[in-house]
Amino acid sequence: MNAASTGSDDQHMRLGPGRLVLVVGPSGAGKDTLLNLARSECAGDDRIVFPQRVVTREASAFEDNLEMSEAAFRDALAAGAFALHWDAHGHRYGVLRKIRDDIAAGRTVVVNVSRTVIPSARRDYADVAVVNITAPAEVLAERLGKRHRPSDTDIGERLHRTVSNETVTADVTINNVGDPATNGRRLIEVIKGSDGRAMAAARGVGTDVDHQHD
Repeated sequence: MNAASTGSDDQHMRLGPGRLVLVVGPSGAGKDTLLNLARSECAGDDRIVFPQRVVTREASAFEDNLEMSEAAFRDALAAGAFALHWDAHGHRYGVLRKIRDDIAAGRTVVVNVSRTVIPSARRDYADVAVVNITAPAEVLAERLGKRHRPSDTDIGERLHRTVSNETVTADVTINNVGDPATNGRRLIEVIKGSDGRAMAAARGVGTDVDHQHD
């Protein structure tokens, strides 16, 4: 993965008072599954926002994104259209600047991002919670094999990248094996702020929280 950025205008003022929940994790970990469960649970709550990502590939049954060509993405990036952006797996990803308005209005913004976004996001936003969704390597390989999305890069390459970059500074880790509904509830707790230990960790109080389900 290449360098990423939050696209912040002011590197010295952290934006708040809303929360930014960054969901990270390797391909095949089931991030979209848990995010879809959380999105359904939070439907109708205008305090919680799940923005679509802009991606330089076609939308698919596995993720709901806004498709943009490489040229259009470059133009949008130059025009400052993105609050977050990064490159991964041969594609470019962005989150539109509207999320800054949501955070300024006190809302919680939940977005699936690259782990390379984390350092600059923590620097630029006042309240950031990072949720790492992961799974054992053999589970990741099985899920990627079943998914077989044409735009995916080589599965072996993705797994190698996961092993090489497995360390993530997260506030909550969800080992997504077993019942997706159980793990989805854990993500929802973080989003809604009902997990006190996780929120303490997210604000830098105490130690990281590791939610495991074997």
